[in-house]
Amino acid sequence: MSEFNKGIISSFLGSFWWGVIGVLYFKYVSFVNPIEVVSHRVLWTIFFLFFVIIIKGRFNLVITISKNKSKLFLLFLSGLLIFLNWATWIYAISINKLVEASFGYYIFPILSIFFGSVFLGEKLNFKKKVSISIIITSIIYMIFFLENFPWIGLVVAFSFSLYAVIRKYLMVETDIGLFLESIFLIPIIIIIFYELNLSNEIMFSLNNIELSMILILAGPMTVIPLFLFVKGSELSGLGNASMIFFVAPTGQFLLGLFLYNEVFKLNKLIGFILIWFAVLIYLRDLYENN
Repeated sequence: MSEFNKGIISSFLGSFWWGVIGVLYFKYVSFVNPIEVVSHRVLWTIFFLFFVIIIKGRFNLVITISKNKSKLFLLFLSGLLIFLNWATWIYAISINKLVEASFGYYIFPILSIFFGSVFLGEKLNFKKKVSISIIITSIIYMIFFLENFPWIGLVVAFSFSLYAVIRKYLMVETDIGLFLESIFLIPIIIIIFYELNLSNEIMFSLNNIELSMILILAGPMTVIPLFLFVKGSELSGLGNASMIFFVAPTGQFLLGLFLYNEVFKLNKLIGFILIWFAVLIYLRDLYENN
């Protein structure tokens, strides 16, 4: 099998994991307070990445980046953004708003291009401008015509788009960056665990080993698809991996609609049709320039 094909398979598996396996896992633990679940996601991601970085002999990169104050500050900001993104997505699953969350992940790559042009001065061709215009139109339409303000999708989209722009500017390797930005979140999760324990709401306990072990899996559930996708983009090219990424929100959308029977009214369908049209233009542009 060629390296390119291996990359395509790896990117697909990472996207499928995010869009299907990850959804099923976090839905399974959705009876746990979402803020506790996201805290476990951060904590066990740190542990999992620490051992991976040590085994791969890359801890010197952690030390090098730790000496750069400006990079550390930006990683602190990206850490807050990814925490907000994870917390919102996990909350969406717990209240049966997976379809709305998928809307955020559909538009995030296009919003990232928009923010890249605004903050990084990246050039936009005609098709990118059209995609961005349609996305903005769909957002305005949903804000005015949906019964409820689609804040979950917007928070997911904007937090992840800004996160992607910061990480692109930093040029820090994915695993190293995620490890350091997660370290910055430790004080937040300590406070969360303290408050949950104080109110007897914490589910992680030696009295419930089975559930505790399942919550620990939140770390690998985050890191494994990330490594698969990054490896895929290295072997097949970022453009190809970016096209395959849309397997993730499509999986979320289909699970929310058909497995979890979430409400999907006409106005939301019209908004999604606009989004899918923008995505098709974006994918065509990626294909032509890849």
